[in-house]
Amino acid sequence: MYAQMVDTGANKLRALEDMGPEERAFQERVDADVKIEPKDWMPEAYRKTLIRQISQHAHSEIVGMLPEGNWITRAPSLKRKAILMAKVQDEAGHGLYLYAAAETLGVSRDQLVADLHAGKAKYSSIFNYPTLTWADIGAIGWLVDGAAIMNQIPLCRCSFGPYSRAMIRVCKEESFHQRQGFDIMMTLCRGSAEQKAMAQDALNRWWWPSLMMFGPPDAVSNDELRQRFVDQTVPQADYLGITMPDPELKWNAERGHYDFGPIDWDELYNVVKGNGPCNRDRLQTRVKAWEEGAWVREAALAYAEKRAARAQKAA
Repeated sequence: MYAQMVDTGANKLRALEDMGPEERAFQERVDADVKIEPKDWMPEAYRKTLIRQISQHAHSEIVGMLPEGNWITRAPSLKRKAILMAKVQDEAGHGLYLYAAAETLGVSRDQLVADLHAGKAKYSSIFNYPTLTWADIGAIGWLVDGAAIMNQIPLCRCSFGPYSRAMIRVCKEESFHQRQGFDIMMTLCRGSAEQKAMAQDALNRWWWPSLMMFGPPDAVSNDELRQRFVDQTVPQADYLGITMPDPELKWNAERGHYDFGPIDWDELYNVVKGNGPCNRDRLQTRVKAWEEGAWVREAALAYAEKRAARAQKAA
C-alpha cells in the first residue's frame, strides 16, 4: 500500500568518505536514526521521494472516505451512524496531517490535489472496489484497516520527522477503526443466517484485494508483512465462523505459518491502471467535491486576509 523504505538519495555504492560534506552529514544522521526536519539539508531525490509517497498516502486517506461515506445515512442504527461518521472524520484528519507534512517540503496542497485530479498521482487501489452491503463496512475496517496498520507502523520510524510523527497518531486511530470493523463482522456473524451470509460474502470479495495492499513480492518486506497479516487474520475468521475464500489456505507446521494460494497480480495492475470497478467514479467524486468547495476555500482565505490586515493595523 505504501512504500516501506524512503530512498535517501545517497548512492549506497559510494563510501561515506567519497560523499560531499552535506551528503555525508545527512547520511550519518539517517544512519544514527536522527530525524530529518524540513529546514535540514536533504538530497533532492530524497525530497522528491517523500513528496510522492506522502502525497499518495494523503490522497489514499481522502479517497478512502468515499467507500464508507455513502453508508453513513444507511447504517443500521443511530449508534452505527455516529461511529461511522467519526471514522470518516478520522480519515479526513489523516489526509490533512499528511498534506501538511508534504507542504513542509516546499510543495503546495493545491498542486498535490491538482496532480491527483489530473491522474498524475496515485492512491491506494483498494479504494476502487465498491461497498455493496453493510458488511462491506465491517470488512473494510477489519481487513483493509488491518492491512494498512501493518503497512504503516514502519512509517512511524521513518527518517522524516513530520511524516513519522503524523503516523504515530494515524496508527493509533487506525487501530480503533480495525476494532470497529471486526465488531460489525462479529455482530453479523452472531445474527441471522442471512446476516452471517452477508459477512461471508464481504470476506469473499475483500480478502484478495486486502492481500494485494502489501504490493507485489519484493526483496524487502512486502511478503513478510503479508504473511504476518494472514497469520493474524485467519484465526480471527475462524473465531467469527466464516471461511477464507482460498482453497489452498492451510497451516504449515514446519514453517509455523499459513500457506495461501497465488494472488492474481493482473487484477492489481489493472486496477492501478484505472480499470477497477470504481476508479472513474472515485476520481469524478473528488473533482466534483473540490470544485463545489471552492467558495469555502475562497471565503476562508478572504477572512484570514481580513484578520491579518486588522491585526497589522492595530499594531
